[in-house]
Formats: sequence, structure tokens, C-alpha cells
Amino acid sequence: MIRTPLMNVMVAAAIKAGKSLRRDFAELPSLTISRKGPGDFVTEADKKSERILFQELERARPGYGFLMEEGGVFEGTDKSHRFIIDPLDGTTNFLHAIPQFAISIGLEREDEVVAGLVYNPVTEEMFVAEKGMGAFVQGATSRDNYRLRVSPRTEFADAVVGCGIPHAGRGDHGEFVRELAGIMSRCAGVRRMGAAALDLAFVAAGRLEGFWERNLSPWDMAAGIILVREAGGFASAPDGSNRMFETRDIVAGNEMAHHALRKALADAKA
Repeated sequence: MIRTPLMNVMVAAAIKAGKSLRRDFAELPSLTISRKGPGDFVTEADKKSERILFQELERARPGYGFLMEEGGVFEGTDKSHRFIIDPLDGTTNFLHAIPQFAISIGLEREDEVVAGLVYNPVTEEMFVAEKGMGAFVQGATSRDNYRLRVSPRTEFADAVVGCGIPHAGRGDHGEFVRELAGIMSRCAGVRRMGAAALDLAFVAAGRLEGFWERNLSPWDMAAGIILVREAGGFASAPDGSNRMFETRDIVAGNEMAHHALRKALADAKA
């Protein structure tokens, strides 16, 4: 694991917020839930987790800015650093008692993501990466702690690929169907697991060869981007640029899958 002062701060904040999410997950019937839009929910669990993350990180790194899913932008005095936080990625899974959700924390320095953490408080898997130091996973036992490497598979026909599916009122459904048709006919399988941050962590861990999704926000991607890259993989916008936050679209994978996915997405537009 990475034991820098920065990562220790991020890990401690995630563990504290994770305890709160575990308690709320065990008491789902009593949670207050509101709707942000069609198929888009926010719970008291999201808000509580975000408050904890903000308080812990702001105390440890005073002056840093924040971009948060629920709280929006917090301008710090230090204009070169910004935490990008999703306090509960996979809210719909959470609300349906599906234990596939995570806390995601990314850190930007001079507009470049230089550190990331993705933590599933139910499974207790924590994926971490810092620029130039590699990517690692820490699990519930010492046997679960190891360095991450993207999948070594070299044939897209053998690849399992993750994706996001646009829900009611969001995204271009026709575009997704065209892209899915082109991709699923070329690979071994497509999975939609409902938490982009964890999907990207799974790419870093070699569990998925690749992943693509459109209409994401920075907090969905920030930590996952550096996890994939530090594990030896590639993460970009579909056009190959580094403009994921601007386009809101991402393609990630090992070298083979990243190339194959980008080609399939381009073919779907032709």
C-alpha cells in the first residue's frame, strides 16, 4: 500500500465515512430519500458521507478546494489543489441493498489528477493510487493486499467489458444501443454493475479488460482514472484526448481493450 502523508489522510477520511455508510446500509428502511431527477436519487447517507469526507479532508489539508457531488464547488485558498469527491457512487445499488457501491476521492494538482482512492465499505476493498507510485488494493485480510495490474489479455474476443447504461431521462439511449451492439458482438461479455468508480477500479485490478460510459461527472471518474493509469492501463475520452471531464465520456482498459473500444465506438457513429 501507499503510505504517504497524503494517502494516509485520504484513507482515514474514507474509512470514517465508510463506517457511516455501513450503518445506513443496514438501516435502509429508515433512510430519508429524495429524487434529484428521473432515476437519480440522493439519500441522507450521501449527505452524511460527504460531510464527513469534507470535514476530515479540509481539517488535514486546509486551503484545498473541493468539487463534491452533493455540495458542489468549495473554493479553497490553495488554487493548485482540489479534492474531487463522490460520497456514494452507486446510490441506486445502495437503495436496492446491492453491495456494489463506493466512496471515491480524487485529488487534482494543477488540473491533473495525481491521487485517487475508491473504497467499498461493505467488502472493505480499498483501491488506491498516487502518481508515479503505482496502484494497490487493500482488503479485509493481509492476503488481499497487492499491487494492481491491468489484465494481460491481448484478444478482444476474450475480454469482459464494463459499461454504464443510461437510465430514464438521462443520456442518449439510441446511441448506447448502437455502441453496445458493436461491442458485445466482438468481446466475451459485457457487464453493467452500477458504480463507475468501482468499474474503473476493476479495470485497474484486471477483473475487467475495459470499460466505457458516457454522461459521467468528474467525481465518477477522477479516482478511477489514476487507478487505471498507475496499474499500466489507459484512460481517455473516446477521441483519445485527456478531456474526459469536458466530454463527460470515458474509455478505459489495457492497451488492447482501450484501442478496441475506441474503434468500436467510432464505428457505431459511422
